[in-house]
Amino acid sequence: MAGRPNKLLIGDMKEFVRLITEAWSKPINLSHQIVQRVDPFTLDNVQKYEGEDWAKHRRIINPSFHLEKLKVMIPEFATSCRNMIQQWNQMIGSQESSEFDVWPQFQKLTADVISRAAFGSNYEEGKHIFHLQKELIQLTLEAMQTLYIPGFRFVPTKKNKRRRRLNTEITAMLRNVIEGKANALKTGKSRVDDLLGLLLQYCENENESSTRSIGLTIEEVIEECKAFYLAGQETTSSLLTWTVVVLAMHPDWQEKARQEVLQACQNKELDFEAITHLKTIGEISVPSGVDIILPTLLVHHDPELWGNDVDEFKPGRFSEGVSKASNNDQLAFFPFGWGPRSCIGQNFAMLEAKLALAMILPNFSFQLSPSYSHAPHTVMILQPQHGAQIILHKL
Repeated sequence: MAGRPNKLLIGDMKEFVRLITEAWSKPINLSHQIVQRVDPFTLDNVQKYEGEDWAKHRRIINPSFHLEKLKVMIPEFATSCRNMIQQWNQMIGSQESSEFDVWPQFQKLTADVISRAAFGSNYEEGKHIFHLQKELIQLTLEAMQTLYIPGFRFVPTKKNKRRRRLNTEITAMLRNVIEGKANALKTGKSRVDDLLGLLLQYCENENESSTRSIGLTIEEVIEECKAFYLAGQETTSSLLTWTVVVLAMHPDWQEKARQEVLQACQNKELDFEAITHLKTIGEISVPSGVDIILPTLLVHHDPELWGNDVDEFKPGRFSEGVSKASNNDQLAFFPFGWGPRSCIGQNFAMLEAKLALAMILPNFSFQLSPSYSHAPHTVMILQPQHGAQIILHKL
């Protein structure tokens, strides 16, 4: 039985930069033991591949997340945000303010956004697929937090059987949506206006430009669609939740952000141009099989890179970019990773988060509720363990 792999923590910045720039292997959080626990349920996509398989998937998927392609999805993003703001106004009603947990609110928002962006006209079916996948992810996380026993995922326990049924149902539904979209594109009955359409288009382009079929198979497209959920929903909802929490902790910066939005938008409908104006916010020989750890948290709090005020909440330090915020080191801040394995969906996430905040700030101010308990808790991503209770005020 394999024991825990050896790990090497990199603290030297020069080695850190070299490793993260040249890294072609999968991230450490998808190490062999984790993949063995959850395959084939959630990780059979570009995040898991290595070598030529990874290069092929990345090449085909990457164009779908270019900013030029994402611009056309802004109206869909705005529709989801507008619906959430209307719900918040209804929750407040005739009162001046109301308290509620924004964590599930942002989870619902980002699930709605990724359903619209990924599946377009098949939005409602996409919502149902992602609802099932949310349950599957929860069961998978529970499996990851238990003692690892090789082969245990094949034992017919109640949860293992439920995971298999969910995976089968999700796969069948996605296959139906994908085949329908592909046929509609071929007959001209559908436009390329969502992530699935873009992905299918680039697969077709790959096949047409080669003498052999080098695009993704339908099974591979299915797995990439599953990845849209985790990449497009959980991460962005966490980003929005913590942003609202820290802005509630620092009302002066909340007001600065609000004024920036009002100045940039000037009571007009938000578009891509308006959103882009929102700026505030060595030589070591490592044996095979050793996991290399790049300490994100330590680098982001290193006074040598950020100065003695590193622990202060100062969003203004980023107003002229990361290199000016730190000691002229672009790699001092890498929330989406860096190099070849950087997050493929970072443009999508930042565009969605900026739009949501830009629509929330002119309508509401917010403060932390006395019932809020600050307890950041990592379950794949950083979550508020006891929720994010906010008192919302209409403006």
